[in-house]
Amino acid sequence: MTITNRFSIKTSLALAAGFSLLLAGCSDDADKQQTAAPAPAVSVVTVENRPVGDYREFVARTEAVEEVKLRARVEGYLIRRDFIEGDRVEKGQLLFQIDPAPFEASISQAKANLSSSKAELIRAEKALKRGRELFPKGFISQSDVDTLTSNDAQARASVQARQAELETAMINLSYTRITAPFSGEIGKARYSVGNLVGPSSEPLAVLTSTDPMYVSFSVNDKDVIKYLEQYAGSRERPNDFDLSLRLPTGGEFSQPGTFNFANTRADETTGTINMRAEFPNPENILLPGLYVTLIAESKEKTEMPLIPQAAVQENQQGRFVLVVTADNKIETRMVDMGRRLGAMWVVNKGLQHGERIVVEGLQKVRPGVVVNPVMKTINLETGTLSNPKEPSSHSATAGTTSEASAGAE
Repeated sequence: MTITNRFSIKTSLALAAGFSLLLAGCSDDADKQQTAAPAPAVSVVTVENRPVGDYREFVARTEAVEEVKLRARVEGYLIRRDFIEGDRVEKGQLLFQIDPAPFEASISQAKANLSSSKAELIRAEKALKRGRELFPKGFISQSDVDTLTSNDAQARASVQARQAELETAMINLSYTRITAPFSGEIGKARYSVGNLVGPSSEPLAVLTSTDPMYVSFSVNDKDVIKYLEQYAGSRERPNDFDLSLRLPTGGEFSQPGTFNFANTRADETTGTINMRAEFPNPENILLPGLYVTLIAESKEKTEMPLIPQAAVQENQQGRFVLVVTADNKIETRMVDMGRRLGAMWVVNKGLQHGERIVVEGLQKVRPGVVVNPVMKTINLETGTLSNPKEPSSHSATAGTTSEASAGAE
């Protein structure tokens, strides 16, 4: 081997060793940079239990407590309509006026007939009195006395008949004024001023009460039997349910309801029993014929985990949340969810009191990653997050006891 070859080999080995050291140094720098990267910050809330009652939802329909078809009870021409269609009217308010002139004339005629009958009665009474005085003296026969007695009775009957005619005429006159039998909403008028109406006419309009409002729904007969068996022998069954309504818009009706009727027999076709609740409706938000959701919640509550709906995700396996473990690592937890309460969601299975779950920054993390958890406060109604040091009047850290947690969906 020549000196030149030995020099080339030594040079190559030196270059290889230097390149290896250079690569090792770069690798160490990359590891150091990766190790130095800060843990991603995520917003978390602590799971705590809240009192939640068992509940059932029923498809229901609103019904008016009172509804009447206004009809003409006497025949005549309409001369007045004293309401705005679709407006609210008060009990006793004049709605329609039928021309009273013919009926006033009938009253005048009935009064004249009554006066005539009363005059005839006076004459018959005096004739009978004279006859009874003359009969003992033999000036008239018994047959004459009988005739006078009969005339007196006929005159009295005539007075009663004329009196009845007068009362009938006065009643008919009162029927020319059609008033509201109760306060409510008046519908469209089917007849205009000038139309001839009578007992055979179509209803003039429909008056519907709106406060309170009935809500009718059906319950499975098996559930009803279980409830009856539970309180068998009791004279009074406790009102152990809170009733609320979800409107067609998805919002919650502000007024609570009460049960007020259950049918006495089951429907043979559907196997259900019709029931009815009553809800105050002071602002007339409920209208008859609406499809609504009736929610019956037991007054007896059970402590259940409650979490924000925004924290729940879903994949092919089902619903899950991201849990922050004691060493601040992300863990996927499958959960079984129950009912929704405002912005919150009841957890049937999968979470325990005191665990922390991610509510913001879900897209930045994955299972096993170490995170920097930032505690937040959540508004139970809106789901808005805020810092624990600046809670709003309606906010509480998720899980803190609050009456708002027992609100309906």
